[in-house]
Amino acid sequence: MQAAVLFEPGKPLEVEDLDLASPQENEVVVGMVASGVCHSCLHTADGSWTGFPMPIVLGDEGAGVIEDVGSGVTHLKPGDHVILSWSPTCGQCHYCVTGRSQLCERTVPILGGLFDGTTRMSLRGQPIYHYGHVASYASHSVVPASCAIPIRSDMDLRKAALIGCSVMTGVGAVLNTAQVPAGASMVVFGVGGIGLNCIQGGALMAAHPIIAVDVNKNKFDYAKQLGATHCVDASEDDPVEAIMDLTRRGADYAFVAVGVADVIKQAWECLAPAGTSVLIGLPPTGATVTFDAEILQSDEKVMRGCKYGSARTREDFPRLVELYMAGKLKIDELITHEYTIDESNEAFRALADGELARGMIVF
Repeated sequence: MQAAVLFEPGKPLEVEDLDLASPQENEVVVGMVASGVCHSCLHTADGSWTGFPMPIVLGDEGAGVIEDVGSGVTHLKPGDHVILSWSPTCGQCHYCVTGRSQLCERTVPILGGLFDGTTRMSLRGQPIYHYGHVASYASHSVVPASCAIPIRSDMDLRKAALIGCSVMTGVGAVLNTAQVPAGASMVVFGVGGIGLNCIQGGALMAAHPIIAVDVNKNKFDYAKQLGATHCVDASEDDPVEAIMDLTRRGADYAFVAVGVADVIKQAWECLAPAGTSVLIGLPPTGATVTFDAEILQSDEKVMRGCKYGSARTREDFPRLVELYMAGKLKIDELITHEYTIDESNEAFRALADGELARGMIVF
């Protein structure tokens, strides 16, 4: 198999021919068709996020075709089309059986290995680690069977790949986590891949206005295509003041789709009384946020986290596919550029420079 390998944070990815072991019990081999290029991987590559073992194959957003299954796998077979989920589930714990499988307590992701703590990839006898359980910057990936979600075979897998992270996280934050009602005002801080999907989630729910905030005005055309009614350039204007002017009393919902502590504070300050701030982006390791606790009580504001768009992957992935096939969910508009695996470093550069809505590595 071919994969883009990160040997050290801050260094370029190197494309290598790796050995791939057979799937173990409750694991499957997926022949990858496409992988999204996301900020989570960029943060690991540039060292913003720490604690990952090296060398490692990044990638947490992909789709492909089942090529082999390990023992105990009964719901998947070779030839099935699947979207990869980076959040494995056991199906039996309290959170799984109560519809919050993204919080599964029995299958906490292991950094670098699968559930037995080992990796299925190697290079000249040296172990190569997995990025969580997915490792989609590779022509093939061994994943837990619960991370391979079957979908209808007529869905374009290059488009389906984005459902595996950015679409699910952004749209899910609005539909599942916040459950935004029609007519509510909402603001999205950061209009990268996840933020753009928050915007289109708001459009699906008939929120109004939908305000996009970013420091890169080049992203606003994408935001408008996906449903933003107003755009605020935070490099020139105070976003809190601008949001107050547009909404009069503040936003009913604020979604933070960037990992910047100061932006979390801005999202809190722009809320209307009884408003809800939803934190999606993860700041650098060790970052903290402070705010006036009195407002929490007096204005009944709510601050809550959002993991993976509160995904119920076996239900939500096929549902999002159906919305796309019906023309109600926009995915084509998210894809700015397609790259080969040899162009992975260029994809990271373009992402870091704000040139992409979403870049895709296509195999």
